[in-house]
Formats: sequence, C-alpha cells, structure tokens
Amino acid sequence: MKLFLAFVFCTLSVSLMAQQPQGNGFRGARGAGMMTTGRFYGRIVDASTNKGIEAASVLLIQTKTDSSGKERDVTIGGQLTTSKGEFSMDNIPAQGKFRLTVSAIGFTPIDESVQFNPGNLDKDLGNFKLTADVQQLGEVTVVATKPMFQMGVDRKIFNVDKNINTTGQSATEIMKNVPGVNVDIDGNVTLRNAAPTIFVDGRPTTFTLDQIPADQIESVEIITNPSAKFDASGGTAGILNVVLKKNRKAGYNGSIRGGIDSRGKINLGGDINIKQGKFNFFAGVNLFQRKSLSDGYTYRENLYGNKLQNTILNQSSNSTHNGQFIFGRIGFDYLMDNRNTLTLSMAMPNGQFNNDQTDNIHVDTLSSPVKTEDAIRTTINKRNFKNFGPAIGYKHLFPKQGRELTADINYNTSSNSGTGNYNTQYYNSNGSPIGDPALQRLTSSGSSTFWTVQSDFTSPMGKGKFESGVRAAIRDNKNLNENAFFDYSLNEFIVIPSVSSNYKYTDQVYAAYATYSSKIGENFSYQLGLRTESSRYEGTLLSSNQKFSNKYPVEFFPSVFITQTLSPGQDIQFNYSRRINRPNFWQQIPYYDVSDLLNIRVGNPGLRPEFTNSFELNYSKSLGGGHSLLTSVYFKQTNNLITNYQSIQYDVPLPDGKLDSAMVISYINANSSRSYGLELTSKNPLAKWADVTTNLNFYNARIDNSGVDQNLGVNDRWAFFGKMNFNFKLPANFTIQLSGDYQSRTLVPQGFGGRGGGFFGGSSSAAQGYINPNYGVDIALKKDFMKDKRASITLSANDILKSRIYDAHSENSVFIQDMWRKRDGLMFRLNFSYRFGKFDVSLFKRKNNRTGGDEGNDMMQ
Repeated sequence: MKLFLAFVFCTLSVSLMAQQPQGNGFRGARGAGMMTTGRFYGRIVDASTNKGIEAASVLLIQTKTDSSGKERDVTIGGQLTTSKGEFSMDNIPAQGKFRLTVSAIGFTPIDESVQFNPGNLDKDLGNFKLTADVQQLGEVTVVATKPMFQMGVDRKIFNVDKNINTTGQSATEIMKNVPGVNVDIDGNVTLRNAAPTIFVDGRPTTFTLDQIPADQIESVEIITNPSAKFDASGGTAGILNVVLKKNRKAGYNGSIRGGIDSRGKINLGGDINIKQGKFNFFAGVNLFQRKSLSDGYTYRENLYGNKLQNTILNQSSNSTHNGQFIFGRIGFDYLMDNRNTLTLSMAMPNGQFNNDQTDNIHVDTLSSPVKTEDAIRTTINKRNFKNFGPAIGYKHLFPKQGRELTADINYNTSSNSGTGNYNTQYYNSNGSPIGDPALQRLTSSGSSTFWTVQSDFTSPMGKGKFESGVRAAIRDNKNLNENAFFDYSLNEFIVIPSVSSNYKYTDQVYAAYATYSSKIGENFSYQLGLRTESSRYEGTLLSSNQKFSNKYPVEFFPSVFITQTLSPGQDIQFNYSRRINRPNFWQQIPYYDVSDLLNIRVGNPGLRPEFTNSFELNYSKSLGGGHSLLTSVYFKQTNNLITNYQSIQYDVPLPDGKLDSAMVISYINANSSRSYGLELTSKNPLAKWADVTTNLNFYNARIDNSGVDQNLGVNDRWAFFGKMNFNFKLPANFTIQLSGDYQSRTLVPQGFGGRGGGFFGGSSSAAQGYINPNYGVDIALKKDFMKDKRASITLSANDILKSRIYDAHSENSVFIQDMWRKRDGLMFRLNFSYRFGKFDVSLFKRKNNRTGGDEGNDMMQ
C-alpha cells in the first residue's frame, strides 16, 4: 500500500508540474545555437453559424529549395481541430513564409498565406470561416468504412458490430466468430488453448460474456501478449477486450431490436444517444431469453487398488436450462472544454436461471463380491444474480501536443442466490425401487464488491513517448453454502455442518507501471516497459475460523516491443512479457461440493500463482488488392501451472454427515507447462462482393506432471485450430455470412477452473487428458430495407451440421474416464432492427475524418 501511495504522489507531482503555464515570446529558444521557433493557433468555424468545426484538417506548408535548386512544398505541421474548432501548432520556424490549408467534408477548402510578425512568435491567426460546399454535401453517403479486421500496434481488432451471425445473442456467440478465439459448447472461451482475461472498454470486469448482449458490442480486441501498461494477471492467454458501442454524433440517434428463436424465446433491445452542446448522453437496455437442451454420457473406471472396491460407472444425462437476463447501461460525457472531459456511466445486468436435469446411473462393483447398483437422480436448480456497476472517468489534455492525464474509478457490487434440490432413487436389478429416495437440498448465497482506481499519464519525451500509471484493485467476497439432508424420521431437512460452508475473502492488488516508446531512424521503433504489482489474498472459513492467505509483496513484470518496418505495408515485430495468473475464489475455497456424489469437488487453499514468460514474433504484410497476412510465432513457458486433478481422498464428508473415501476433483500446481506454435491470420477479397478472413493455429502443448502422479509424467501433444469467416454482399441489399471452425485433438485448455463445469460426469484435466476433435458451421442471411437502410431483418442458424460435441478422455493411476456432451445443436433465430436519428449533415466529417470513429475506446475518457 505504501508503494502504491508513493507512486500516486509522484505521478500527481509530475502532472502538476506539467500544468505550469508556459510563457510567450521566444517559445522555442532553448539555448545558444538553437533555432528560434514559435506557435500558430486559431479557430475554424462554420461561416453560416460561426460555430467551431470539429475534426477539420489543418496543414501548415512551407516552400523550401532542395539541393538541386528546385522548390518543393514541405509539411511543417498538421492536426485535426478540437470539438470547438481550435488548433495549435508549436515549434514552427520563426523565419519564412507559410501556407495554411484547411479542409473538411461538406465545406469548400481554403488556402491562405501566414507568417510571424517581428517580436511576436506566439501568433493568433484568428477565425477561418469555411462555407458549405453544396455539391459535396449532396454527394455525401454514410457508409461502413471500418473493415472487419484491423491490425493495431499491440493488438488485433475485429469490428463485430456488422456481424449478423450473432444478432440477438450474447458476447459468447460473438467470440465464436472472432478469428483465433475458440468457444466450447458451454461457452468457455480460449485463446491459443488457454483461458484469457476478459476486459470491457479497456478495464477488467466482473461481467461474464453471457451477460453482455452482442448488439451492444462495437469490436473485440485480441491482445495476445500485453505490455506493462496492462494488468499482469491473465497467465498464458492474454486479454480479450470487449469494446461497447457509443456514439458522439451531434443530434440524436439510436436503434430498437427484437427477435425470436426456434424454441420460442425472445430478445428485445434498444439504445439511444443524444449529443447536445457539451453533453453526450447514451443509454441502452437488452432482454435476452434462452432455453438450452443438453445431453451426454460418461464412462468411468475407478481403480482404487486394494483399499477400496474397483467400480465402473455408466451415466447418461439430459437437462433443460431456462433463463433470462436484462442488461441496462446508461451514462453521459460532459465536455467541460476542449481539454477536459468527464464521463459517468453505469451498467446494471441481472438475471435468473432454472435448470432441470435427469441422470440415469449404473455402477458395477468389480471386486468380490460383485454387485450392481442403479439409480435415477433428478435435479432442480434455481439461481439469480444482480449486478450494479457505476464508473467515473476524467481526461485532461495539456497544451503540449500528446500530453494527457486520465483517472478512472470503477465500482461493482453483485449478489447471487440459489437453491438446488436433488432426488436420488435407487433400484433393484428388477427395476423396483429400494426404499425412499435420498433427498438433498443445497442453498447458496453470495455477495461481492470490486473497486478499481486507476490513473494514467502520457507525455512526449524527447523523440518518444513516456507513459506511466498506478492502479489499485480491491475485491471482497462472501459466500454461504448450506447442505441439508432429509431425515425421514424427523420429516425435515437437517443441515450438515461438515459439508456446509460460510466463507469470505479479500483480494488486493496494487500496481504501478511505466513505458517508454520511441523510434530510431524512420523504420525502427521500440517500447520498453516495467510493471510492479503487490498482491495479497486473505480467506476465512467462518464456520471453523480457519484462515488461508498468500501474499507477494513485490513482483516485477517487464515487457519489450521492437518493430522494424521493412517496406510500406510490411513489418516485423518481436515482443516479450512476463505475466501472472492468480488462483480464483472457487479454486481455493476448501469446501466439499457433494451435490453430485459421483463428482465431488473441493478447492485447494494452498494453490500458488502461476508465472508465464511469453515471447512472440509477428510478421505483417499488405499484399495489395485488399489482401493482408499476419504471421505469428509464439512461445510460452509457465511455472506452477494451475490445473484440475482427480484423486482418491479419505475422510471425505458426505451429505448424511458420515466420512468416507471417494474420488474427488480438486486443483493442483503442476510443475510447469510449455506451449509454442505458428498462427496465420489473413484477409482476402474473393470478389468485389465477397471476402474471407482465415485464422490457422498450429501449436504444441506440454504439461510436466513430475511429482504430482508417478504414472502421469509429461503430457505432450501437437494440435491444430482453424476458423474461416465468409462475407457475401448480394444484390437487393442482401448479405450472407458463413463461418466455420475446427479443433483437432488437444490438451484440455489451461486456465479452466471453478464450479459449473463437470455436468454429466465431471470435467477433464489438463494434467490428465485431452479433448477429441470437434467442428461447427454457422450461417446468417440479412436483408436491409427502407430509406438509408434503416431497417433490417436477419435469419441465422447455429451449428447447421449438428456437429459441436464435447468429447474428452482423461486418466491417471486411479481412474480412466471417457465422456461426451452435446448442447442445443441446430438453432434458428429471426431478428429485426430499426435505426433512427437526426443529424446535422455538416457533421458527417466528424466521423469520416477519424480512423475507426469516435466510439468504443473513449468509454473511460
């Protein structure tokens, strides 16, 4: 904490020093022999209204004579005007004559001569009035200019707002269409065969992907090797940053949406954005209903040895999952002036879910005496959650170009509750029931608060850029689980303390970072960064006052990015970073979940964080004609890998209050893991009306289990993942999108863990097994109609081949297990959307003069 406060003091001191006023006069006279420079500033306004024009292009040009005696124009400076139409250009040579050119979409350009007056090197050029170009305005057409795939300096950006396959669904379905991202049938997301950290608008979030409506998402950013600027947590997989939609067009605009799927479940939504004067207001709400059908089968041999009887389990299962959630979001930007912006926002998701499941269980005991046991277990689960997440952000731009300070405070509070009723009836071999059914009830409730406070400072330094920041993240969590067994003699449920828990924990992470980026020559650039984090975890099992804790006072996480431009459109980049993955709440809580006696689970409070060193080499090439290729070679080494592990445990508490031996699923730290591979991403136009984005990933994953199980040793496997997205623009405003993916046999992805997996017989372990190949294909058809394509109707179908099946094998010295599960299969959805709005036509330039538009990344500004 002291380290964090000290860094905050230093950062604020730098910021305050940077805000000291700068004098006029010889602004650029830095010493003897230095060239005298000055400043031009002024304002671009609309001649008809005298209001400032935002994002007008201002260029300062000087005519110089080259070595051959020929005159040529040299651009001295250039920028886009602020929201008030203001511009300012520093470090302009005091001697010479210049031309100032101003252009903006919808206006007639101007070109005027300017120069400094003797004794005045801080010159106000006044207002430049632009007149509307009537012909140009008549030809303005607003089109979607952003490509589906873009390359950033440290990330790949996929603009998914035009993706029609996922209309009316959640962010989980969005990820199925993002190249490089793999999603299994339960919605578990992996990136390069490991679970990534989820961000929303550049900040960590407590939201799960199925709580974020797809219609609210502007883009998804894949950051496979984050720099020191980002949280070090996330282990081997990097970050998936979900950028939500937000608009800043003057006037008002929005949309309404509605749809229904082939099971009669609806989705409804709407959003609105109003910009007037200094305020930009935005709001949206979505209702999403879902009915999911699942079935599966498990075969498991329990090889207990001499201590217990060996058994063979055969279990078939089917379930029906009904639920709905509402996602609300509201906020506003207050544009205080051209240098200060304040943003207030709030997200409010909540939902409720019901799950009915039936398991048909057959157990054969192999040791003498041989016996058979049959049972049918029915489960009825109900749960709900509420979430409330306000946030405030502030951004200050200094007079010096490129210098800025941001500060953010995010607060999130959530609560959840649920009940599970389990009815297990045992049967004789002739099918007659044995006694009364065993009745079990699990009641759970929990709450959490999550604070994040962050400040970032950016400033030019020499020929480069310096960035620094501080961050505090504090999470408090409470959880109560009461497990009760029905006592027929008392005719009531009796709580069993040995399998109930009342647990709380606090997780604190304090961080500070600094990065410096610059160029050497015209074609070589680099970024060096260092992040330091101090973390502490404290947990208490309140029922026994048993305490668990771990702390890492100071850990350092360096990062290096080096880029060499070989030619225009051709770059090669090397990067390195060190990261950490801390065990989560469910992986650490020492509570036995005995809701399924065949798949008992317990956390491990002794888990240690895993540390990863990640190396990546990227080569990007623009091939002309709209073709592009990104090639990545990567290597990651992880120590203390956190993974699932199944083993025999003795004195396991059971629902009837007794202790017995049983197979238990828990978590361990494997010695290490290593993965390396080759990833190819390409964008290729097939015709003027068709294009395809392809992602291929060839990789090797290796887990060293030495010391964990003498029969496991090393688990090593080559694998392949591929995904293709096709887009076809047809006549009459029809669009077709077709996407497919294939995953070869692979190790269980790293980073999975927590309650919720393990339906139909338990989960597999990265240390002990693999997943068999699976694939799937989705398709969607969209028709735009009405004036300006304001309305559209979309028909989509998921898993049209009915091929997405989770099929896994795992084993160690005490068990062998094979299992498969299928969820939903072919699903149809029909959706309608309508866009509305009223804009000042002359403001179209505010969007078109900017790369990527205004929305998305400014969420926290």
